[in-house]
Amino acid sequence: MNALFKRFTLFFIVVVVLGSCNDLKHEKLVKLEGSAFGTSFHITYFDANQIDFSKSIDSLFSLVNNSLSTYISNSDISKINRGDSTIVVDHFFSEVFKKSLVIYKDTDGVFDPTIGILVNAWGFGPEKASQKLDSINIKHLLNLVGFNKVNLLNGKVVKDNDSIYFDFNAIAKGYAVDVAGRFLEMKNISNYLVEIGGEIRSKGINKGKNTSWKVGIEHPNYDGTRSFEKIIELNNQSMATSGNYRKFKIDSVTGKKYAHIINSKNGYPSQSNLLSVSIIAEKDCADVDAYATAVMAMPLIKAKNFLESKKELKGFIIFSDDSGVVKTFATSNF
Repeated sequence: MNALFKRFTLFFIVVVVLGSCNDLKHEKLVKLEGSAFGTSFHITYFDANQIDFSKSIDSLFSLVNNSLSTYISNSDISKINRGDSTIVVDHFFSEVFKKSLVIYKDTDGVFDPTIGILVNAWGFGPEKASQKLDSINIKHLLNLVGFNKVNLLNGKVVKDNDSIYFDFNAIAKGYAVDVAGRFLEMKNISNYLVEIGGEIRSKGINKGKNTSWKVGIEHPNYDGTRSFEKIIELNNQSMATSGNYRKFKIDSVTGKKYAHIINSKNGYPSQSNLLSVSIIAEKDCADVDAYATAVMAMPLIKAKNFLESKKELKGFIIFSDDSGVVKTFATSNF
């Protein structure tokens, strides 16, 4: 059960930067923001020289897109998806591929970046949705799913079938957060918070108040309003949130809602009472991004057991019980 899709921000994580304008000016705060990867980004850091790294970070985001975006026709991943076996991938693609393989194995195939062909078929990807999607077609498409059917040899992707379609969108946004964070660290920035569409990487502290970085997990309000379910302190940690209550399609004939999270075992949109999954860990944001998507695709009991078995992960789940009441679950280390 995995969803790899053009994931728009489903649960906005708001960065709380505390302190007065005078405090921030004294601490030499720098704030950058803009649009990237189909959503917005916010980068906050403290620099004695108050250097604006906007152009450098924009360039890095462009490189990540040109490597990993299925929405760019001439990106490396798009060429590979079209069957071009001559592409020598860059270090962005290579690192994401290797991370994906680790998490694919760790989740027993729940996280699977080759689910892209089904994501497209259901209308959640860059390709046109299938006009005829029945059990026979889905079974056929499932033959093209499986990260064990692909490999990376000498910088080139080898696929068992040329039609296998990669979609790294459930890890690429978190990876871009890491790319920006690593860049800041190379520039000797030791206190920063990088956020892209709710995926976050933190280092050091918020020097404006000499406290940990604080972020909020949004409550899943169906009426479009926003409120916080929980405020979190991050200490050199990454955090990612995945959810499905805002991103779905409605069948024009039956009126049935289809969630964007596709079950990699049966090829159908997942049916789940999970509304939101947030993962925190002292790992790269790419890792927690992928884990959040994978856990979101699991049934509630399996999700709880999986998170409790991974002591390096802190998990927070928002779900609805059988009567529709919204409840929460936090791992014992949260």
